Amino acid sequence: MAAMATTLPVKTMTGADGATVDIQESWLERIKGEQAVKDSVVAFLARMRSGTAATKTRGLVSGGGSKPWRQKGTGRARSGSSRSPVWRGGGTVFGPQPRSYEKKVNMKVEKLALRRAFTDRIDEGEVILVDELSFATPKTKEMTKFLAAVGAGDNVLVIVDDYSENVELAVRNLPKVLLLPASAVNTYWMLLFKKVVITNAGLEALGQRLA
Repeated sequence: MAAMATTLPVKTMTGADGATVDIQESWLERIKGEQAVKDSVVAFLARMRSGTAATKTRGLVSGGGSKPWRQKGTGRARSGSSRSPVWRGGGTVFGPQPRSYEKKVNMKVEKLALRRAFTDRIDEGEVILVDELSFATPKTKEMTKFLAAVGAGDNVLVIVDDYSENVELAVRNLPKVLLLPASAVNTYWMLLFKKVVITNAGLEALGQRLA
Protein backbone atom coordinates (compact mmCIF):
# COMPACT_ATOMS: atom_id res chain seq x y z
CA MET A 1 0.00 0.00 0.00
CA ALA A 2 1.20 3.48 -0.83
CA ALA A 3 2.12 6.02 1.82
CA MET A 4 -0.84 7.50 3.66
CA ALA A 5 -0.61 10.93 2.08
CA THR A 6 -3.34 13.51 2.53
CA THR A 7 -2.17 15.76 -0.29
CA LEU A 8 -3.15 15.22 -3.91
CA PRO A 9 -1.52 16.82 -6.96
CA VAL A 10 -3.89 18.52 -9.37
CA LYS A 11 -3.63 17.75 -13.08
CA THR A 12 -4.95 19.78 -15.95
CA MET A 13 -7.04 18.19 -18.69
CA THR A 14 -3.90 17.84 -20.78
CA GLY A 15 -2.16 15.90 -18.03
CA ALA A 16 0.16 18.70 -16.90
CA ASP A 17 0.89 18.98 -13.19
CA GLY A 18 -0.62 21.91 -11.37
CA ALA A 19 -0.89 22.83 -7.72
CA THR A 20 -1.59 20.45 -4.85
CA VAL A 21 -4.68 20.14 -2.65
CA ASP A 22 -4.68 19.12 1.01
CA ILE A 23 -7.38 16.62 1.86
CA GLN A 24 -9.11 17.47 5.11
CA GLU A 25 -8.65 14.86 7.81
CA SER A 26 -12.39 14.91 8.50
CA TRP A 27 -12.87 13.40 5.02
CA LEU A 28 -10.60 10.44 5.78
CA GLU A 29 -10.82 7.30 7.92
CA ARG A 30 -7.92 4.85 8.33
CA ILE A 31 -8.65 3.20 11.67
CA LYS A 32 -12.19 1.83 11.49
CA GLY A 33 -14.82 1.16 8.87
CA GLU A 34 -13.88 -2.19 7.33
CA GLN A 35 -17.11 -3.84 8.48
CA ALA A 36 -19.06 -0.76 7.43
CA VAL A 37 -17.62 -1.09 3.91
CA LYS A 38 -18.75 -4.71 3.72
CA ASP A 39 -22.21 -3.94 5.07
CA SER A 40 -22.64 -1.04 2.65
CA VAL A 41 -21.59 -3.04 -0.41
CA VAL A 42 -23.74 -6.04 0.54
CA ALA A 43 -26.74 -3.78 1.11
CA PHE A 44 -26.25 -2.00 -2.23
CA LEU A 45 -25.97 -5.26 -4.18
CA ALA A 46 -29.02 -6.60 -2.35
CA ARG A 47 -31.02 -3.53 -3.38
CA MET A 48 -30.00 -4.14 -6.99
CA ARG A 49 -31.64 -7.58 -7.00
CA SER A 50 -35.03 -7.61 -8.67
CA GLY A 51 -36.45 -10.29 -6.38
CA THR A 52 -38.88 -11.49 -9.06
CA ALA A 53 -37.98 -15.22 -9.07
CA ALA A 54 -41.13 -17.26 -8.63
CA THR A 55 -42.32 -20.87 -8.80
CA LYS A 56 -45.84 -22.26 -8.86
CA THR A 57 -47.22 -24.00 -5.81
CA ARG A 58 -49.80 -26.77 -6.17
CA GLY A 59 -52.49 -24.13 -5.90
CA LEU A 60 -51.11 -22.20 -8.88
CA VAL A 61 -50.57 -25.09 -11.30
CA SER A 62 -53.51 -25.50 -13.68
CA GLY A 63 -55.55 -28.71 -13.59
CA GLY A 64 -55.79 -31.28 -10.85
CA GLY A 65 -59.30 -30.42 -9.85
CA SER A 66 -60.49 -33.98 -9.35
CA LYS A 67 -59.00 -37.04 -7.74
CA PRO A 68 -56.90 -39.11 -10.19
CA TRP A 69 -58.72 -42.26 -8.98
CA ARG A 70 -61.13 -43.22 -6.27
CA GLN A 71 -59.99 -43.30 -2.67
CA LYS A 72 -60.25 -47.07 -2.11
CA GLY A 73 -60.26 -50.32 -4.00
CA THR A 74 -57.59 -49.69 -6.65
CA GLY A 75 -54.61 -51.09 -4.76
CA ARG A 76 -52.74 -47.87 -5.31
CA ALA A 77 -51.80 -45.21 -2.82
CA ARG A 78 -54.53 -42.64 -2.27
CA SER A 79 -54.07 -39.42 -4.17
CA GLY A 80 -56.07 -36.21 -4.01
CA SER A 81 -54.61 -34.25 -6.93
CA SER A 82 -52.41 -34.78 -9.96
CA ARG A 83 -50.81 -31.42 -9.13
CA SER A 84 -49.34 -32.68 -5.87
CA PRO A 85 -45.61 -31.87 -5.52
CA VAL A 86 -44.80 -35.60 -5.67
CA TRP A 87 -46.32 -35.87 -9.15
CA ARG A 88 -44.60 -34.96 -12.38
CA GLY A 89 -46.04 -31.61 -13.48
CA GLY A 90 -47.12 -30.83 -9.96
CA GLY A 91 -46.42 -27.77 -7.89
CA THR A 92 -43.16 -26.84 -6.19
CA VAL A 93 -42.66 -26.99 -2.44
CA PHE A 94 -40.85 -24.08 -0.79
CA GLY A 95 -39.75 -22.63 -4.12
CA PRO A 96 -38.68 -18.98 -4.49
CA GLN A 97 -41.41 -16.34 -4.40
CA PRO A 98 -41.22 -12.62 -5.19
CA ARG A 99 -39.56 -10.80 -2.30
CA SER A 100 -37.45 -7.79 -1.42
CA TYR A 101 -33.78 -8.39 -0.66
CA GLU A 102 -33.28 -4.88 0.73
CA LYS A 103 -31.03 -4.59 3.76
CA LYS A 104 -31.09 -1.59 6.07
CA VAL A 105 -27.86 0.29 6.75
CA ASN A 106 -28.09 3.50 8.73
CA MET A 107 -26.71 6.77 7.40
CA LYS A 108 -23.78 6.93 9.84
CA VAL A 109 -22.55 3.51 8.69
CA GLU A 110 -22.96 4.48 5.02
CA LYS A 111 -20.96 7.66 5.57
CA LEU A 112 -18.23 5.81 7.47
CA ALA A 113 -18.03 3.19 4.71
CA LEU A 114 -17.70 5.79 1.96
CA ARG A 115 -15.09 7.71 3.95
CA ARG A 116 -13.05 4.53 4.50
CA ALA A 117 -13.36 3.49 0.84
CA PHE A 118 -12.28 6.94 -0.35
CA THR A 119 -9.31 6.91 2.03
CA ASP A 120 -8.21 3.47 0.83
CA ARG A 121 -8.31 4.59 -2.80
CA ILE A 122 -6.17 7.62 -1.96
CA ASP A 123 -3.67 5.52 -0.01
CA GLU A 124 -3.44 3.09 -2.92
CA GLY A 125 -2.59 5.98 -5.25
CA GLU A 126 -5.64 5.34 -7.43
CA VAL A 127 -7.28 8.78 -7.12
CA ILE A 128 -6.50 11.36 -9.81
CA LEU A 129 -7.52 14.95 -9.11
CA VAL A 130 -8.13 17.25 -12.08
CA ASP A 131 -8.89 20.95 -12.15
CA GLU A 132 -11.94 20.66 -14.40
CA LEU A 133 -13.74 18.51 -16.94
CA SER A 134 -15.41 20.08 -19.95
CA PHE A 135 -15.52 19.41 -23.69
CA ALA A 136 -16.35 21.64 -26.62
CA THR A 137 -17.89 18.73 -28.53
CA PRO A 138 -19.74 15.59 -27.35
CA LYS A 139 -17.16 13.17 -28.74
CA THR A 140 -16.06 9.88 -27.20
CA LYS A 141 -12.53 10.51 -28.47
CA GLU A 142 -12.40 13.66 -26.32
CA MET A 143 -13.01 11.63 -23.17
CA THR A 144 -10.59 8.90 -24.28
CA LYS A 145 -7.93 11.53 -24.94
CA PHE A 146 -8.53 13.12 -21.53
CA LEU A 147 -8.31 9.80 -19.65
CA ALA A 148 -5.11 8.90 -21.44
CA ALA A 149 -3.58 12.32 -20.71
CA VAL A 150 -4.17 12.05 -16.96
CA GLY A 151 -3.09 8.39 -16.83
CA ALA A 152 -6.47 6.99 -15.81
CA GLY A 153 -6.70 4.08 -18.27
CA ASP A 154 -10.06 2.76 -19.46
CA ASN A 155 -11.58 1.45 -16.21
CA VAL A 156 -12.51 4.63 -14.40
CA LEU A 157 -15.03 6.23 -12.08
CA VAL A 158 -15.29 9.93 -12.93
CA ILE A 159 -16.69 12.10 -10.14
CA VAL A 160 -17.81 15.66 -10.79
CA ASP A 161 -19.89 18.28 -9.03
CA ASP A 162 -22.00 18.86 -12.13
CA TYR A 163 -21.50 18.02 -15.78
CA SER A 164 -22.54 19.33 -19.14
CA GLU A 165 -24.38 17.42 -21.85
CA ASN A 166 -21.16 17.22 -23.87
CA VAL A 167 -19.38 15.39 -21.06
CA GLU A 168 -22.31 13.03 -20.51
CA LEU A 169 -22.48 12.14 -24.21
CA ALA A 170 -18.69 11.71 -24.44
CA VAL A 171 -18.76 9.05 -21.71
CA ARG A 172 -21.76 6.94 -22.62
CA ASN A 173 -20.01 4.82 -25.28
CA LEU A 174 -17.18 3.82 -22.93
CA PRO A 175 -18.39 0.62 -21.20
CA LYS A 176 -15.90 0.71 -18.33
CA VAL A 177 -16.19 4.41 -17.54
CA LEU A 178 -18.90 5.68 -15.19
CA LEU A 179 -19.65 9.38 -14.76
CA LEU A 180 -21.35 10.31 -11.48
CA PRO A 181 -22.04 13.51 -9.57
CA ALA A 182 -20.51 13.53 -6.09
CA SER A 183 -24.00 13.36 -4.61
CA ALA A 184 -24.60 9.91 -6.20
CA VAL A 185 -21.31 8.20 -5.34
CA ASN A 186 -21.52 5.29 -2.93
CA THR A 187 -19.07 2.80 -1.44
CA TYR A 188 -19.66 0.19 -4.14
CA TRP A 189 -18.92 2.55 -7.02
CA MET A 190 -15.91 3.98 -5.20
CA LEU A 191 -14.33 0.51 -4.96
CA LEU A 192 -15.44 -1.00 -8.27
CA PHE A 193 -13.12 0.74 -10.74
CA LYS A 194 -9.36 0.62 -11.09
CA LYS A 195 -9.01 4.40 -11.05
CA VAL A 196 -11.01 7.29 -9.63
CA VAL A 197 -10.85 10.64 -11.42
CA ILE A 198 -12.37 13.55 -9.54
CA THR A 199 -12.57 17.24 -10.30
CA ASN A 200 -11.76 19.97 -7.79
CA ALA A 201 -15.42 20.91 -7.55
CA GLY A 202 -16.38 17.25 -7.27
CA LEU A 203 -13.92 16.78 -4.41
CA GLU A 204 -15.42 19.68 -2.51
CA ALA A 205 -18.93 18.31 -3.01
CA LEU A 206 -17.85 14.84 -1.95
CA GLY A 207 -16.04 16.26 1.08
CA GLN A 208 -19.27 17.86 2.29
CA ARG A 209 -20.83 14.40 2.37
CA LEU A 210 -17.83 12.80 4.09
CA ALA A 211 -17.22 15.38 6.80
